[in-house]
Amino acid sequence: MEGRELRGLEIAAKVKLRHKGSAWVVPSQSGDGTNYTVDLNGDGSTCSCPDHETRQVKCKHIYAVEFSIARETRPDGTTTETRTVRVTYAQNWSAYNAAQTNEKARAADLLRGLCDGIAQPPQGRGRPRLPLADVVYSAVMKVFSTVSGRRATSDLRECKAKGHIVSTPHYNSVSNYLENPALTPILKALIEESASPLKAIETDFAVDSSGFSSCVFERWFDVKWGKMRSEHMWVKAHLMCGVSTNIVTSVEVTPTDSADSPRLPLLLDATTKRFTVAEVSADKGYLSNKNFEVIVKSGAVPYIPFKSNTTGDGPELWRKLFHFYRFNRRDFLEKYHKRSNVETTFSMIKAKFGASVRSKTPTAQVNEVLCKVICHNLCVLVQSIYELGIEPAFWEVTPVEEVTAAGRCQNVPLAVSISRR
Repeated sequence: MEGRELRGLEIAAKVKLRHKGSAWVVPSQSGDGTNYTVDLNGDGSTCSCPDHETRQVKCKHIYAVEFSIARETRPDGTTTETRTVRVTYAQNWSAYNAAQTNEKARAADLLRGLCDGIAQPPQGRGRPRLPLADVVYSAVMKVFSTVSGRRATSDLRECKAKGHIVSTPHYNSVSNYLENPALTPILKALIEESASPLKAIETDFAVDSSGFSSCVFERWFDVKWGKMRSEHMWVKAHLMCGVSTNIVTSVEVTPTDSADSPRLPLLLDATTKRFTVAEVSADKGYLSNKNFEVIVKSGAVPYIPFKSNTTGDGPELWRKLFHFYRFNRRDFLEKYHKRSNVETTFSMIKAKFGASVRSKTPTAQVNEVLCKVICHNLCVLVQSIYELGIEPAFWEVTPVEEVTAAGRCQNVPLAVSISRR
């Protein structure tokens, strides 16, 4: 299947084609609102796109219409016309409405159960410290509220009144904890555990990365133009998610220019501790023989497309997957398009909890992104409670002590001085 035929298959699968008289209207794949008119006439089919007008051969839009209409002529002369239909799913509005109207309250309850797995480190000398679980709870709820630490204080008072935390921490105390690198492994453990209630549902997973901008600027002097330039600095979140519910199973947050491919083994290793992985979908940025080997070793099937200049030369596994991609393109794309769900996951996180971080230090920015992912997972669990009828339970398999032990391995004190209010 050549490139234009492949893109035509993608258009037929993703875009709605309209029948207008004897012609077909095909939207542009770029999504800029342009429409092209296709007139099917056997080998004389025409399209109004520049590609067809220049080459006078089949373009991707003609292929898209042909994939949408398959005609079969029988020996008796009758013709059967088969048209592809976009599958839509009815929204369970009663479950959706119940989940949305109770989301914040149920998320607060779930977060409390999640934070119960955080053991309190020894007090030692110094000022009395708040329970570590309460401070983590407060940090996540502050991010959930999408407002500043000062404005989120009233929400934390409500959490205290409901018995979710012992006392309301000062907003500066929450910020101080977010700047502690020992909090990072604890938040990762909470993300992985928050996904565990859906381990019976998710078997196929997708991987990708996306950036979260910050209010910090990077400035430099442009010698060529003789002036100062600046741009927003941002952090990069690599995550693996289930393609059915969009639950995030593992996360790695890195600086701006970090590569995608080396993160896949870490994400997969964390996911396989709680989930049975059958398929892993990723884009070309994750194409490497090492990633293929790691995925296959875990018992899963990799669906990673090859680049246009890739050859079939290499180890046996590389050659096997390359030939499957080349000669079974349609079967491959049916599986690979599950990767779109990871884009949806990032869209869900950014739409609800913001595409930027308020923190200014690198460590705090990493921890704030992890808090956003925890908030997302809590929302997915709330939706699953009403739609799937699950009853989330945490820390049934993983020992509670592992969460605190993960923080101690950083050689950084888990607790900082906290002022009580």
